[in-house]
Amino acid sequence: MTADPAASRTPPVFPATAADPAGLGLDDLDPGWARALAPVRADLERISASLADDAGWLPAPGDVLRAFRQPFDGVRVLLVGQDPYPTAGHPVGLSFAVEPHVRPLPRSLVNIGRELRDDVGVRPPEHGDLSSWTDSGVLLLNRVLTVRAGSSGSHRRLGWQAVTDAAVRALATRGGPLVALLWGKDAQQVQPLLDGVPVVAGVHPSPLSASRGFFGSRPFSRVDALLREAGGDGIDWRLA
Repeated sequence: MTADPAASRTPPVFPATAADPAGLGLDDLDPGWARALAPVRADLERISASLADDAGWLPAPGDVLRAFRQPFDGVRVLLVGQDPYPTAGHPVGLSFAVEPHVRPLPRSLVNIGRELRDDVGVRPPEHGDLSSWTDSGVLLLNRVLTVRAGSSGSHRRLGWQAVTDAAVRALATRGGPLVALLWGKDAQQVQPLLDGVPVVAGVHPSPLSASRGFFGSRPFSRVDALLREAGGDGIDWRLA
């Protein structure tokens, strides 16, 4: 089925509370993720308070923790990015993804589509909605989960790394089949936390770096091969 290019998903709205003044939905996570992130609950509450006192950040509050509403037990691929797109209307709480109606596509997504075609023969769709990958067990997790509009990397000191490190450790402890796909230096910072987890590490698909090793790296087929070696199934990389 082809995605409707005019379709736009409405982010959920969660009430502001004393513990969650930014309305991130701290109490609306998948139960497995709620347990996994319990050790960093105080960090999440502190970040929510910081965001509530700020303005002009992305994505929408209800999308910030979107990745952690995906079933913890169903994650088979951990795909780590760096931080959300800084363009209003682009970030949706899943690394590299945008809503189906967004045009033009971010250049990183265009490059991902090109490598997807060359690697596993999947015809890249015209849209940038990667949510169907999550249905196949791919966790699209940025290293930092918010950004100030128009300023890439602006929330790197907000403390998100403690949260995403905890998520990575929890998946590594849970066990597999699980493969980590780490694009770029920011993502590769979590590699020491992935004790025993197979890793496919490579260049970020950004137009600034893709020609220096992302193209031709065959990340999708390499992930599938590692999953099968661990007794699992490959990922359905097709995008609805």
